[in-house]
Amino acid sequence: MSALFNTIFRPVAEFLESPVKRCFVIAGILFLIAVIEFFSLGLARRTFVFYTIKDGIVVVEDRMLKHSQSREGDIIRYVEETLLGPVSPELLPLVQRGTQLKSLLFRNGIVYADFTSDAAMPPAEGGRTLENFRTFHASILRNFSYVKEVRFFIEGTAIFAENFL
Repeated sequence: MSALFNTIFRPVAEFLESPVKRCFVIAGILFLIAVIEFFSLGLARRTFVFYTIKDGIVVVEDRMLKHSQSREGDIIRYVEETLLGPVSPELLPLVQRGTQLKSLLFRNGIVYADFTSDAAMPPAEGGRTLENFRTFHASILRNFSYVKEVRFFIEGTAIFAENFL
């Protein structure tokens, strides 16, 4: 046992006596853990900004969503997360609770999003439907630089884009 100690542990102990070398070893271990976590847990995530309206003021919530395999998948996750509403209980949702995304298509830089009929009504907690959709429209454009235009539909009926400008 002492031979094993002398050949392995003593050189390691002598190496770690220096505070600078200890710092490099700790930093290396932390880096290795971060790399393993990144690749094993799929932590290729993005921070999304969610706008909610409280007392007429736009408030920002940051959330982390797992990155999808496609741009369309990222937008779908973002829209579905927005439909769930804010995490903070004192903030108002943008759309009526229970609103669902019927379909979403991303083609040639344009997002086509169709919602259930609940989206036509203002949220029970308060807010105005057109202003809320304007905020929703702006947040999609801000979060996805590759999106040129967003077109909303409610049960297949278009909400005209000029209302959002």
